[in-house]
Amino acid sequence: MGRFTFHRRSFLAATASCAIAGVGLAQSNSEDVASRDSFVLLPGTDHETTVYETTGVADGPTVLVVGGIHGNEIAGYEAAAAVADWDIDAGTLVTIPEANAVAIEQGTRIDANGVDLNRQFPTSSEPETELARAIWEVVLEYDPDVVIDLHESIGIYDDDPVDGVGQAIFHSSNDEAGAAAAETVSYLNENYVEDPQLHFQTGYFTGPDKEPQGLLVHKVERDLGADAYLAETLSTNVDLETRIQWHTVIVRQLADALFVEGEAVPDDSEDDSEPEDDSADDEADDGAQEPDDSEDEPDDGDSEADDDADEDGSADSEDEDEDGEDDEDGEDDEDEDDEDDDADEDTPADESDAPVARIQTSPEDADQLELDVDQSIRLDAKSSSAPDAEIVSYEWTLGADGSIEESGPCLEVTLSACGEYPITLCVTDDQGRTASTEIVLSTI
Repeated sequence: MGRFTFHRRSFLAATASCAIAGVGLAQSNSEDVASRDSFVLLPGTDHETTVYETTGVADGPTVLVVGGIHGNEIAGYEAAAAVADWDIDAGTLVTIPEANAVAIEQGTRIDANGVDLNRQFPTSSEPETELARAIWEVVLEYDPDVVIDLHESIGIYDDDPVDGVGQAIFHSSNDEAGAAAAETVSYLNENYVEDPQLHFQTGYFTGPDKEPQGLLVHKVERDLGADAYLAETLSTNVDLETRIQWHTVIVRQLADALFVEGEAVPDDSEDDSEPEDDSADDEADDGAQEPDDSEDEPDDGDSEADDDADEDGSADSEDEDEDGEDDEDGEDDEDEDDEDDDADEDTPADESDAPVARIQTSPEDADQLELDVDQSIRLDAKSSSAPDAEIVSYEWTLGADGSIEESGPCLEVTLSACGEYPITLCVTDDQGRTASTEIVLSTI
């Protein structure tokens, strides 16, 4: 039985009486600790912002996470701020939570001069603004293996990027990046997106000869050859906490190599991910970016939105998430992804045969109690059942950001700070059917 301790970290679900910045999960018997550093970009200017670096004990890849390129895409920069506090086991995690501090302060897509930061990174040439050049210098200094740019859109991508590019992950054109995006989408949809209409899709970046031009992730892929991802969540009719969780789960899955303890993507996501990625990737890539920009535009004003829509028309294929890449890759791909997602969810259509996930706690009904800080709780999933089948997998997701995963029928956790701690159990039977349940532990 695993034993783990919840620690303080950026955690938006904390109770009002407990101002907790967050929680994470770390093995209580761990002796090695990741090192942390930070520095200020463009100090003394309006664009001043902080870059955070966390280095794991073991060797591993370098992952760069960027949020706040567009100031009205709140979940992106809030999630990036949470990621900056993560503990990692291997490699290096670099985070720029508030890339565009001026736009964030204004709550707009563009800065005070009307500049869209995500159009200032032309391929094979120098970035066009001081801020873009400073950000690119960070990229060059760390030479990341993976770059993840977090955004939001006011509409869901559905063939026409002008309507929005939300609920999508756009990615580099290589097969490895496509597979990683597909597995992430499959896992996310299965475990964190209850409404099929909000299921995420995937798509390739569009070609360099199409508009819009100047996206950070495009430059990363084409100039450095790194795996790049542009993640878009829907910014309307979904609460902020949920959108932040989606983003943090996406980062945790795509940056799995930073966490040597266990896999980030469960086995049940394999079937969904590969088929879906191939089709969805092609579609989404074609033009989802610009629409994304248009989505954000509403915050900045109608004129901006119109501009984005125009770019999307031509650049739909190029702008991944934000701009609407999906158009270029093909609408059919998205449809396929949707169908795949629906099919996966419909697979367990036989509700009478589906497994049942149950969590028993010691002390009993711990989720109904006000627990003490540093109190240990035993979680037992052995009462889960499957008609005419056997439960073969018990997967636990721990923490508000869903970034920690463990497996096994039993788990013991210790809550080291006051707040609320979501715990999700997903069980799989020997016929591949799954079921999940969640409890929330609270400390006073």
